[in-house]
Amino acid sequence: MPSFSWRVWPALVSLLLPSTVAAEESSLLEGWHDVWLFRFLVNMLGYSTIIIPGYLLISYFKRTNYLETGSGICYPVIRTCVFGNEAKTGLLDDVSAAPRNEGDSGSSVRQAIKLIFCAAGLQASYLTWGVLQERVMTRSYGATTPEDQGEKFKDSQFLVFMNRILALTVSGLWCILFKQPRHGAPMYKYSFASLSNILSSWCQYEALKYISFPTQVLAKASKVIPVMLMGKIVSRKSYEYWEYFTAVLISVGVSMFLLSSTTSKHPSTVTTFSGIVILVGYIVFDSFTSNWQDNLFKYKMSSVQMMFGVNLFSCLFTVGSLLEQGAFFDSLAFMTRHSEFAFHAVLLSVCSACGQLFIFYTINQFGAAVFTIIMTLRQAIAILLSCFLYGHAVTIVGGFGVAVVFLALFLRVYARSRMKSGRRSAQPIAQKV
Repeated sequence: MPSFSWRVWPALVSLLLPSTVAAEESSLLEGWHDVWLFRFLVNMLGYSTIIIPGYLLISYFKRTNYLETGSGICYPVIRTCVFGNEAKTGLLDDVSAAPRNEGDSGSSVRQAIKLIFCAAGLQASYLTWGVLQERVMTRSYGATTPEDQGEKFKDSQFLVFMNRILALTVSGLWCILFKQPRHGAPMYKYSFASLSNILSSWCQYEALKYISFPTQVLAKASKVIPVMLMGKIVSRKSYEYWEYFTAVLISVGVSMFLLSSTTSKHPSTVTTFSGIVILVGYIVFDSFTSNWQDNLFKYKMSSVQMMFGVNLFSCLFTVGSLLEQGAFFDSLAFMTRHSEFAFHAVLLSVCSACGQLFIFYTINQFGAAVFTIIMTLRQAIAILLSCFLYGHAVTIVGGFGVAVVFLALFLRVYARSRMKSGRRSAQPIAQKV
């Protein structure tokens, strides 16, 4: 089914059925195309045409012990993709620690300039990305008069592909230009994080058709709750009491905001429910991605290598699914019809790729705590910016809920930094004893 374009089905119906029935069936099929669950299932069907053959090939190579018996031109490629280098040691400490040490030895003025540069880069990249994301998914293109409704872009998967292809290019160039650890992970293991990352990004774009951007930002802020659940399930992690306390605070704040939101923009309860379901899907998929990537880091890879591996499979999955559905060329045709959309899509991808590089650089120079504070401030500014640009109404109770969420996020940062500083101060005492 996914190998046919959406326009093929109405044509087949018109040939096989009388004109009246054909018109009804054609409109019904077009209606199904606008249902998000149907598009999600068709996307999954497209991914399965790549995943299932890949799974069968990997199982065959492992079952036949190809690592010991294989040879020929394809042997290095198959070994890298299926078996990897099982030695889980590398140059990661040398690669990642060098910039951090250089930053620590610099003057306070130099560090302040670096911090301003990182904060400005993160804010500019992700604030622009958020504004463009809402513009592309909620507004029409090509409207020449107020009465003209224009044309809306509907294919979230194409935007995911655009983001991933540029991120793949940037991370690939980074790996070529700068020294990286020796790669040891089997390449196919990136596909798990890649698939969940594609699905979470698709849900993120698709949700904006049903909910407001501030609601989406708050839902993303509350993903710490399913991340903790996934951490216990996937990685068997344990958490401190303050982590559970702040998770409860976040859920209370998000609930206050959602329950107090006005329904003028989305009056249909079905539509609102669809938005919540898609957001839950985003949070679940994104939580799995982060925990799976944590497990992959046991191979001592750098963050840029992780970025390259995940985006490589993301491009493979998305371009395959888009071509099978016939949506790839439809999206390109939309870009040619609307140059403004083409500019927005490219800029969206540039902001996403640059933002990822700023993330790596900021964490290397200042640590995860400073990075979390910057990104938390970015989320708060993004909500205010969206309300200002697109006219989202926030009630007093909803505003209080937003304040509770960000208070909980800052409490998490503060408690984590105190805990780490306590561990550092305890280490010299233990050595003296």
